Formats: sequence, C-alpha cells, structure tokens
Amino acid sequence: MNYRLFILIYLLATGAVRAQTITPKREFRGVWVATVENIDWPHKPAETTEQQQTELLAIFDAHQAAGINAIILQVRPAADALYAKSREPWSKYLTGKQGQAPAPLYDPLSFAINAAHERGMELHAWFNPYRATKDDNFSGLSPHHITNIRPGWFFIYGGQKLFDPGIPEVREYIVQVILDVVDNYNVDGIHLDDYFYPYHIAGQQIHDQQTFAKYGTGFADINDWRRNNVNLLVKMLNDSIHQHNPRIKFGMSPSGVWANKYQNPKGSDTHGGDSYYELYADSKKWVEEGWVDYINPQLYRPLNDRLVPFDVMINWWSEHTYGKHLYIGQAPYRIIENKLPGFRIPSQLPQQISYLRKNPRVQGSVYFSSNSLINNPLGFTDSLKKNFYRYAALPPVMLWRDSIAPNAPRQPIAKADSGKVFITWQEPVTAKDNEPVYGYVIYRFNENEVINTDDPKYIIHIQYNLQCTYEDKAAKKGKTYRYVITGIDRMKNESEHSEIVDIAVK
Repeated sequence: MNYRLFILIYLLATGAVRAQTITPKREFRGVWVATVENIDWPHKPAETTEQQQTELLAIFDAHQAAGINAIILQVRPAADALYAKSREPWSKYLTGKQGQAPAPLYDPLSFAINAAHERGMELHAWFNPYRATKDDNFSGLSPHHITNIRPGWFFIYGGQKLFDPGIPEVREYIVQVILDVVDNYNVDGIHLDDYFYPYHIAGQQIHDQQTFAKYGTGFADINDWRRNNVNLLVKMLNDSIHQHNPRIKFGMSPSGVWANKYQNPKGSDTHGGDSYYELYADSKKWVEEGWVDYINPQLYRPLNDRLVPFDVMINWWSEHTYGKHLYIGQAPYRIIENKLPGFRIPSQLPQQISYLRKNPRVQGSVYFSSNSLINNPLGFTDSLKKNFYRYAALPPVMLWRDSIAPNAPRQPIAKADSGKVFITWQEPVTAKDNEPVYGYVIYRFNENEVINTDDPKYIIHIQYNLQCTYEDKAAKKGKTYRYVITGIDRMKNESEHSEIVDIAVK
C-alpha cells in the first residue's frame, strides 16, 4: 500500500482528521410548500393574482438559492383545488371563499410548474386523498363541493368531514381527481401525505360500520378491511398514473413509524405513533409491492430520541426500500416550534443529513415546511447553502421507469463579450427509445482541468426546458474556460457530454 495513503487512512480511522463532506451529484432535495390554512403560500387568502405570483416566485428563488431541487406543492388540501383544470371547486386558501376563482384568472399550478422548471427544480403535486374539510364550517362549502353532491360518501371525525375509504366509488373518484392533474399538467411527480384514516382522537369512533357491513365481505376484522381499502387506493393510483404517463413519479409520505416492535416483530425498535395500526396505512407493503416510486417517511425526531430515534428509523427504513427510493422527511419547523429540546442544538439537523448520507439506500431529504426553511432557524439553511447543498444536484434516476439516456448535445459554440460567455448548441439526435430531450446541464472547467462530469462542483446550470442557449454571467475576465453540455430526459437520465468548447474571456 502507498505509504501516504496508509497514513491518511490511519488518521481518518483514529479521528485525527475529519473526512470532507462529500456532496453527491444525485440527491433529492425537496421542500413541502403547504397551502392548507395558508401555512406557506399564499401568505393570506384573497390576495390579488399579482401578489400570489410575486410571493410564489420569491419562495422558489429562496429555495433555489438554498440548493433545493424539488418543490412539493400542496394542490388539494381538502377536496378543493389550487389549479384550474379540476372537477373540484377553487380552494378557500387561495381566494378566501371556496369556489371563487382568482382574479384576474390564472392557473396557479401551471404557473408554479413553469417557475420551478425555469429554476431547475422538479414540481410534485401534493394531494390530501381523504380529507374533505379542514374544519366544521360546513355552511361555507361551495354548493359544488363533493360533500354536498355525494353526502353519503363521508363520515365526520374530529369535526371534519372525511371520505369513507371503504366505498369503491370514493376510491374511483379520488383516482380521477388525481388523473386530472396527470393528464393536464407537466408535473414531475404525484405526492400523497400521511392523512388516510384519521389520527386517533380519544373518545371518538370512525363511523364506517355500515360500510363494512356492505363492502367487507371476506374480512372478519374491520381493521384488516380498513388497511385493505387504503392499499386498494394506492395500487389503483400507481397503476393509473403510470398507465396515463409512465414518466411521472409517484411517491408517498407516511408517518415515520410503520409499526413499533412491541406491536409487530417486523416493526422498528421505537415507541411512537404508528401508521399500520392507527392510520390503517401499510406503508411498508406499498414499497414491497412496488406500488410507489419513492417513500418519504416523516422522521421528525432528533438523533438518539428516547421514543423514536432518527437514526433508528433511518436504519429501519433503509432495510425496507425494496429497490425503490427513500427520501427522509426532516423538520426545520421543530426548531421554531421549540417542543423537542434536541432541535435547539444547532448541529442537530446538519448531523441528521450527515447520518443519512452515510446510508447508500437513502437518496435525499424533504423539509417541512417552506417557511421554516426560508426563516433559516439556527442558521440551518445557511448550512445547506454553504456546505451540504453548496453544489447543484440532479434528482436520482429511477431505472425501473426509464434507463435509456438521451444522446449528447451537438456543435457547442462559445463567445465572450463584456466579461460574459454566451454558449449555444444544437439539440441531440433523438434517443433510441424515441424520447425527446427534456433539458440540459452546463459544466464549466478551468483551462487545465480534466473534464469530469461526475463531480457536481463543475455544474453551473441545470435547466428543464429546450432552450439551447446559456449565458454565463459569473465568468471572469482574463480567464480561459472549458465548457461541455449534457442532455437530460424527463426522468433525469443524463447523456454523455458534448464536444469541449474552450473560450478566453476578455
């Protein structure tokens, strides 16, 4: 063994020096933008269209600056819509009154998709599948709200109206609602959160016994039947989404604990609220059966937590990925909430990122929620900008969806003028799967550097559009640069790089 290499390995092993943080080129870096109760956007209902758009662009700019590469936008908080091409009424969180369109009229989802893609970020449409109202103000519902059209589809629990998942027509309806977005919008993903059957409230019961009596044939236990109802919806969504568009990702964000070991020997060594028994959500099965492309458990607890340790949950989930992607839901909001002391330690969330990055079965993080991240609690967002997300990253590929990369862009040309470099190229020849190119990645190297597109520090721009031009405003006069361009398809498979183009900046 090389002597210097031996010494370095020894120093690292003994802790005498620390290994530098490795920034991966492929990593999912998402953030939830919540619209329910105007948590993140719009800041308040009944704003003008211009105000809403200005706010959303500012939110996206802030997340782009922090290194985020995926926006998970809540578009259906309560059987309503923050998009125009919907069978459900406009959301009151958008306009102040359910059923009232924004003025002047625009389509918030189309606007958000375009804005995200212009900034090199994916846009996943986030749906609450079963929540029909967020409160008990039923008189404020639109006459066209589904609770007024099909009142027999719902039960009341905790003062809210909830879809009854045991009714087959309910499942069909929810699938069709989501397919409206799949068919009409250029979203990168469909995302469901953790609200299936309701979280337990002491003294209350789920009133679905009549539904069980009607549709529960073959089930002796109502709890098994409830879990099967949720499973049926998840499988229907997976099949339907990918039948309509095989290039759209489908992901779920369940509560962090599938089941505790004291409840189920296959569960995690934890003592927390679970999804399997409390919410009738068999999240492990969804991954095991291949019904989702990614699972995004909400692990909103500190490392070494007494009841639900973050590190224990990372290890458990990483052992149950079954070849699909695992993104970890992290909680900057906990710092602001100030209920769990562990989150008041500035190193808590950075240490969580370091921990999950050591696990090759974890492909990224999603943060709840947007405002918390923008507020930079305890400097956490600064740590993303300056350290963990210092360099851009592409989302990880999903080879079971698409494994064929585009061909390389052609005939790159670079021109320098007034300290800027203008690059143009020709689109690549169509790939062998006949899928068109979806965007481009531009790399810049110094004149003596070897071309290495595996290292993200050389990425200067990622775009999700077909524009074959880029202006490098960060180039410095007196330097000579080398540029290459790669093509990416919708699933972010990347081509070989183009020919090298050298340019001296004057």
